[in-house]
Amino acid sequence: MTKRLPPRGDHQPDLFSANFADIPIRDQRDTMERPFFSLAKRPRFAPIEYHVGDVWVEVSANPKFGIATIWDADILIWASTQITEGIDRGQSPSRVIRFHPHNMLKSIRRATGGEHYLRLRAALERLTHTAVRTNIRSEGKTKASSFHWLESWTEVTDEKTGETIAMTLTLPDWLYEGILMKGGVLTIHEDYFLLTGGIERWLYRVARKHAGHQEGGWQFTMRQLHEKSGSTSRLSDFAIDVRKVVESNSLPEYAAMLHKNEEGDEVIHFLKRELLSVNDPRYESPRHPRRRVARGITSKSLKFNHVTE
Repeated sequence: MTKRLPPRGDHQPDLFSANFADIPIRDQRDTMERPFFSLAKRPRFAPIEYHVGDVWVEVSANPKFGIATIWDADILIWASTQITEGIDRGQSPSRVIRFHPHNMLKSIRRATGGEHYLRLRAALERLTHTAVRTNIRSEGKTKASSFHWLESWTEVTDEKTGETIAMTLTLPDWLYEGILMKGGVLTIHEDYFLLTGGIERWLYRVARKHAGHQEGGWQFTMRQLHEKSGSTSRLSDFAIDVRKVVESNSLPEYAAMLHKNEEGDEVIHFLKRELLSVNDPRYESPRHPRRRVARGITSKSLKFNHVTE
């Protein structure tokens, strides 16, 4: 478990910022903890069924494309970031976003080129065809929400060269409303995009949502984490993978520690690195506050398409 190296020329492209230090990356908080995505790189067709307490999530695969993965979710994080940054800059948001794939791939810190464009299209297909049902954020008369991660996506190409001119994606109401709601997004570390393991990525999102900046961090038993993950692995195999992540010390911002509680259960404790002792090798000093750089920033590569609904 580790982080891959950034691709050559890695920097924030001409969307809303010149580099990653200038713009906070935002993740929709309701998607961060529970098993909405496959954590495996191989295609998953078995459904995800999560029922804990009064909360439930059901995710179904399209037989052709499989369930959307946690790497595919980078596209949704990108969309959350663009919408919230646009609002911060006084723009009117929309569920429909027009973009160029080169800029998106750079934003989620991936290489560009033909092979990566093909992978992007495959991810868009999985997101469009993965069916989700949940009662998270159900209020009033609404007992559940049913949607796909993307309502649709389109691609416009040059008839002569075959090169992509632009793409659009349309977010479902459930996700879009979650982005817009007060407290609906959390800032995440840009190195999240460099994490290579599915469980590794999921553990970071869990840590970010629950441990946050709390002085005592947050703890889960291994069994609780296994239930939340939606992993098809046995608990014992899942625990081995989690221990590897803890040993590799690869999570941005957070250290993960293992211990046993009074009942003898294995417990994972997430703690902000800056809260560790300065003598601890896992310690990291607090990051400087992000500063927005106005000069040289444009948003010409991204547009919100406003439609009457």
